[in-house]
Amino acid sequence: MENESTLRRLKTVEGHLRGVIRMVEEDAYCIDIIRQIQAVEAALNKVSAKILEDHLNSCVITAIQGDDQKERERVLKEITEVFEMSTKV
Repeated sequence: MENESTLRRLKTVEGHLRGVIRMVEEDAYCIDIIRQIQAVEAALNKVSAKILEDHLNSCVITAIQGDDQKERERVLKEITEVFEMSTKV
């Protein structure tokens, strides 16, 4: 099941984030902390990309193949909004 894989990945990220928190608490070297934060961000980006891929292959395809014009427009607008938010830093 895809949800199990996603949850497993997120729990791994959670463990890494706890490690980053511990590093900050222990006053670890700043660059080492930044590298670990970047690793957490990369892992979250992979999870996000996988969830988006699953969404495109299920909900979006269903909406596009359906007869409801408003639903097609809605899902395409959602994808556009997600893309726009991902490009804002």
